[in-house]
Amino acid sequence: MIKDMVMTKIGDLDVSPLALGGNVFGWTADRERSFEVLDAYVAGGGTFLDTADQYSAWVQGNGGGESETIIGDWTASRRNRDDLVIATKGGRHPDHMGLSAPTMRAAVDDSLKRLRTDRIDLYYTHFDDPSVPVEEIMTTLDELVTAGKIRQIAVSNVEPDRLRASLEFSEREGTARYVAIQPHYSLVSRDTYEGARRDLAEKHGLVAVPYYGLAAGFLTGKYRPGATVDSVRAGGASKHTDTERGRNVLAALDAVAEEQHKAVATIALAWLAARLTVATPLASARTLDQLPPLLDVARTTLTADQATRLTEASA
Repeated sequence: MIKDMVMTKIGDLDVSPLALGGNVFGWTADRERSFEVLDAYVAGGGTFLDTADQYSAWVQGNGGGESETIIGDWTASRRNRDDLVIATKGGRHPDHMGLSAPTMRAAVDDSLKRLRTDRIDLYYTHFDDPSVPVEEIMTTLDELVTAGKIRQIAVSNVEPDRLRASLEFSEREGTARYVAIQPHYSLVSRDTYEGARRDLAEKHGLVAVPYYGLAAGFLTGKYRPGATVDSVRAGGASKHTDTERGRNVLAALDAVAEEQHKAVATIALAWLAARLTVATPLASARTLDQLPPLLDVARTTLTADQATRLTEASA
């Protein structure tokens, strides 16, 4: 694992070059295993945790907020809150659906309690709420920043026209502005970010922290024709197995991984990390053995030829 990572910037936040996703905490990783993964991530030089108030409400018996609670309990037990950058998202918790002003205020307060902290370093609107004017969303976020509950604001899962309107409102009114966007983006899902969203991010100085960077595990290389993988994500990953694009991408990843003497997952994340506007990729690990290839992205640089081959294979 890698210590003394070179940090990257999101607004005024210094973050490690791999964000650890918390979607598995309280879902496929129980409390004990989650603590183990978090300990190993920090031991490897990681500082940037990503979660959401929704995680993991989809699991039978859960109500949402399980991931935040685990992270909050872990930071309290390790007394390392000030060493970390914690990002969470709001708008999808079963008790706080949507982005109206009262809903966002309540959602942030509940996230703070579960995370056992006095501030959220980076707060995303998880999914847009078209029923709420962007003026109300941005004004409420600005109030939460002014109150010290949030340090920086960000956005995920938003249509370009709403993103543009939000950015223009912030610039016109002088409110807090988005510093980051979290798009669905990977070697097998490029048009979910490239195009209007990325153009807006570049124009307005937003950086990207992509999710599904490993395509639900497909880009780790373990999902191949004829392979059987015991995972709750198998359906999402295996849909790429029999596509021409999926086959081309895996072939290119295999070749570059062999040249670099790296894991396939490391190469997939390295490609993502080098893309225009991307600050740091995001990936989750439910077991300790899944973590080293993710952290290894911090010391992996693709040659121009390798990057081009991967980009062409994924076209």
